Amino acid sequence: MLAGVSSSYYTRLEQGQAQNASPQVIDALARALQLSPAEHEHLYTLMRASWQRPTPSPTAQDERVDPALAELLANLHGSPAMVVGRRRDILAWNPAGHLLFAGHLDAGSVDDPAHRPNATELIFLDAHTRELYVDWETKARASVGHLRMLAAIDPDDPALVTMIGRLTVESPEFARLWATNQIRTSTTALYRMQHPLVGRIDVTQQLLTSAEAASQTLIVCTAPVGSPSAEGMRILVDMAA
Repeated sequence: MLAGVSSSYYTRLEQGQAQNASPQVIDALARALQLSPAEHEHLYTLMRASWQRPTPSPTAQDERVDPALAELLANLHGSPAMVVGRRRDILAWNPAGHLLFAGHLDAGSVDDPAHRPNATELIFLDAHTRELYVDWETKARASVGHLRMLAAIDPDDPALVTMIGRLTVESPEFARLWATNQIRTSTTALYRMQHPLVGRIDVTQQLLTSAEAASQTLIVCTAPVGSPSAEGMRILVDMAA
């Protein structure tokens, strides 16, 4: 018995076959399993997906950057930034954001739904991005943990399922991390980057969402004022202008 729940019922919960689990049961399981707040919320997300009637997921061709986020992005002249969508497709970036994250790619690729770069795929399948992060393993773990949360929100999204399957086949490292079942919330994080144009910079990536476009995330990159990293960022912004 676990938190007053039989082993057979717990198995049905894991498999998404028990659609009548109360919030009290979920809370009791979270306490018994000593889940973190993020893992607790993830359990609720899994159960909400089983309670709700499935709705068709928008296709990649239908996803467009939210106008308010696009306006904010256009006014971020001093900081590299980009907007990612519900599957981590890059929907838009400002010139400095393009140069920081993927200057080797066509800047206009984000405007073509059929060829948009995907932030998770870049982490695992793109040599430039792998070299960009000094501690690539940390970035990779965070990326996979966030992707697992997205998959729980919309488990029947065929495009997301296809992408996860492709990454599992093409990247043994992704397959290894995906098998750990770890989750990560989208939070502000500091990453050390080795950029080919400005060298070593410590970048704080801040993730912002709006109530009108909850499935889209604005990623803004900053560095402490007066630091060598801030100077490197300024040089990058000037080069992108």
